[in-house]
Amino acid sequence: MSFLNNVITGISLGSIYAIIALGYTMVYGIAKMLNFAHGDVIMVGAYVCFFATGSFGLHPVAGVLLAMVVCTILGTVIEGLAYKPLRQAPSLAVLITAIGVSWFLQNSAQLLWGAAPKVFTPVVSGGLSIFGGQLNISYVTILTVVSCLVIMVLLSAFIGKGKMGKAMRACSEDKGAAQLMGINVNSTISMTFAIGSALAAIAGVLMCSAYPTLMPTTGSLPGIKAFTAAVFGGIGSVPGAFVGGLLLGIIEIFAKAYISTDLSDAIVFLALIIVLLVKPSGLLGKYVPEKV
Repeated sequence: MSFLNNVITGISLGSIYAIIALGYTMVYGIAKMLNFAHGDVIMVGAYVCFFATGSFGLHPVAGVLLAMVVCTILGTVIEGLAYKPLRQAPSLAVLITAIGVSWFLQNSAQLLWGAAPKVFTPVVSGGLSIFGGQLNISYVTILTVVSCLVIMVLLSAFIGKGKMGKAMRACSEDKGAAQLMGINVNSTISMTFAIGSALAAIAGVLMCSAYPTLMPTTGSLPGIKAFTAAVFGGIGSVPGAFVGGLLLGIIEIFAKAYISTDLSDAIVFLALIIVLLVKPSGLLGKYVPEKV
């Protein structure tokens, strides 16, 4: 049963990576930029939920909703202040700005809430015991997987059929042509950041519920791994982020269980390198020739 336990744990971890990766892949697909501050928005969402449920005694559902609202506003503000003025700037300038925003959020969190780790109370407790206790599935695991599936279905429907979703796809194809057709490109990009940041809040709460340690650097490594998942599945592809996240989570858990805990992160990135050598656009990504 240890194999099945590892599969379930890998799917749960992969679901968290998938939710985070959706924020990366949506922003890159539309704005063609990498928001490396996304991992720190996860951390802010987890802190908001932590204090909302702990210090103010709110219900966990209310804490999650408040975290989503705060992160949505934060993502929109970051986009408006840090990234919007660099819309026509070189990619390197945007990348350096994203790293600066990431450090700013981490240090601000340290000043506000301290550097000491905090014990996060899971939004749900308990679990299921199957096959006479040989297989244990926590309610956090079930909630994480179900949340990921629901988010994927709703997001796919939104992008495929919603008016704003169609505008996002148009901006992804050609911003200039989309603007000529009456689409407000700036508002569309801001909406993308807002949605990605709201998803980051959910991912932060689920991640800290599964691994209940919270500190200002909590979102750094998961953010990098989620970016890896987005590239693994095909950056810019929503289904690719989902598939890449699940595969990356399973690879990491199996590496820890059967190879080495210390080498698990290296194995994750090695898997990415192998995939990109075979298929540079990622598993579900499409090769797009550069226009000159």
